[in-house]
Amino acid sequence: MNNLKGKVAYITGGSKGIGLGIAKVLSEEGMQVAISSRHLKAVEDAVASLGASPDSMLAIQSDVSSMADEQSAVKQIIDRFGQLDVLIANAGVGHFAPIDELSVEKWNETINTNLTGVFHSVKASMDALKKSEGYIISIASLAGTNFFENGSAYNASKFGLVGFTQAIMLDLRKYGIKVSTIMPGSVATYFNNHIPNDADAWKIQPQDIGQMVADILHMNPRTLPSKIEVRPSKPGK
Repeated sequence: MNNLKGKVAYITGGSKGIGLGIAKVLSEEGMQVAISSRHLKAVEDAVASLGASPDSMLAIQSDVSSMADEQSAVKQIIDRFGQLDVLIANAGVGHFAPIDELSVEKWNETINTNLTGVFHSVKASMDALKKSEGYIISIASLAGTNFFENGSAYNASKFGLVGFTQAIMLDLRKYGIKVSTIMPGSVATYFNNHIPNDADAWKIQPQDIGQMVADILHMNPRTLPSKIEVRPSKPGK
């Protein structure tokens, strides 16, 4: 997969933040890119913002917590581009509260999106990725190894995601499918209702994660960076 031109990537949760940063870099690498969001208008605006050829981009409305949605998303990609080479499982939410205040609804939304949603995306993509001997990259978090107060739902989802990704990495090697997980620290995104601003300059930028994804895909196929922790070079002031 060293030459990415013409390859096809599917990025979940790609309408903003890390997902959009990855979409921008992969598009610039010459890939055909499909991005999804729960909101069609948001993902259509995101595709337009990339300025790429309309023939090389696809906007998809999909909620990863729905298996049917993800099956439909992959079908749309195959119908449009004829193949799927890379799945970037990026969609995620964050709800933070002490356990005595955390609602069942917020727990379920966190687990269903951040963990079960990745399962849905992977399962829906299996046949296509086996055919292309493709690549799966999940966007986890340093919260997948570092627990913190008020983080029971988010920590559980990301600890689970790291374990899930590493287990399927072992399952899928025999099919020529590579699997990596990227575990970022502080990133300048809209996550948890944050609005990126000048004070975020010290943080990892979404395009930095995009460049890391491209670097992984360019790596010699004999080598698999299966789990990558990444954090800002310097702490915030």
